[in-house]
Amino acid sequence: MVASWLLDLAASALRKSPDLGNFAGRVSDSGEGRWTLQAAIEEGVPAPVISSALFARFSSRGEADYGDRLLSALRFEFGGHVEKPKDDH
Repeated sequence: MVASWLLDLAASALRKSPDLGNFAGRVSDSGEGRWTLQAAIEEGVPAPVISSALFARFSSRGEADYGDRLLSALRFEFGGHVEKPKDDH
């Protein structure tokens, strides 16, 4: 069996709120992905996973689905990241 801290965090969030009703699914970016991607571009280093993750955050600003709410819940469980209001980009 493989243990996973992120799975434990997801289980904790789902126990607290099975429908994840406390989360809208908006996954804000705090800037780390942007500057990491900028550095990768400047150095000519491919970073497809980081760019994909950053763009997924941008797409979460539209219609929220269950997966986005779970990701938002994981960020809250992981580091207390609170969702920003929809009008705050």
